Amino acid sequence: MQLYFLCTGNSCRSQMAEGFAKQIMPADWKIASAGIETHGLNARTVAVMAEKQIDISRNESKLIDHNYLMSSDYVITLCGDARDRCPVTPPSIKRLHWPLLDPAQATGTDEEIMLVFRDVRDEIENRVRQLKVELTQ
Repeated sequence: MQLYFLCTGNSCRSQMAEGFAKQIMPADWKIASAGIETHGLNARTVAVMAEKQIDISRNESKLIDHNYLMSSDYVITLCGDARDRCPVTPPSIKRLHWPLLDPAQATGTDEEIMLVFRDVRDEIENRVRQLKVELTQ
């Protein structure tokens, strides 16, 4: 099984999804993430994932790899921008869309912003766990 998580900048949501999927899904699955653009890895994303004992500090923000995309079993978009701008895929590739708030757009105090990152992280973890149930039945 090959999963591809896509977002606008591959800096927050798709990085979280990749991190959780690599931990939760079977070890022989191929899992990657990418963006329509590259915005660099968000430091707050690294911090909130570390709170879950998942180290993504060496990850890089990557552009969509056409070959990986076309060989994926599932393509999961985590924002409307990625859903709308993702290249067309053949019908054999299953597409899922998880409309998630962009934590990088959060405003307020540092703690308020971190709460948004944690909320999005926890929602992604729940969705990845549910996806595992659905795909491994």
